[in-house]
Amino acid sequence: MSPLSPETRRLLPDADQKKALASMVLLKKMDLKPEDGGMVFPVVLPSELSPLDELLQDLAVEDLIRIDAKRGRYELTPQGLEHLGRLIEEAEELIDDLDELETDEAIAALRERRHDVFRARFLWGWFEGELDDLVVFQEQRGVSPVERMWAFYLLDDAFYEELARDLEV
Repeated sequence: MSPLSPETRRLLPDADQKKALASMVLLKKMDLKPEDGGMVFPVVLPSELSPLDELLQDLAVEDLIRIDAKRGRYELTPQGLEHLGRLIEEAEELIDDLDELETDEAIAALRERRHDVFRARFLWGWFEGELDDLVVFQEQRGVSPVERMWAFYLLDDAFYEELARDLEV
């Protein structure tokens, strides 16, 4: 794969932004039913989910999730559900506003409105379900080798660079 252009590379999120975006994926997974791609996050994470530990702790500190000690797992709080609702509204507004535009036109519109172009791309994929299964995401995009441990990929620069490829115009 060709490297990203310097202009597109500037759109990539910094470490804190990556945490915020990855946390969105976790909140959605906690909200969805298992048959729809949702999952339960135990308080003691298995090794394949270990990269998510800090994110889950941060979400708990923000009162978006809490520990259900009886069940030994994390659960969404009412504030977490409200936050998720706001993210859904933000994504729906973006899609409604930009759906008919070509990529370059959408990017120009986002810049004109002073929106974070990468966040908009992420929200779009998050809302549409493109990011619900990151192994399938990689396979569909021809990423090689495929990182089968999705939690590691979610926090890897390679994931964000792959998303940014859609912003190359």
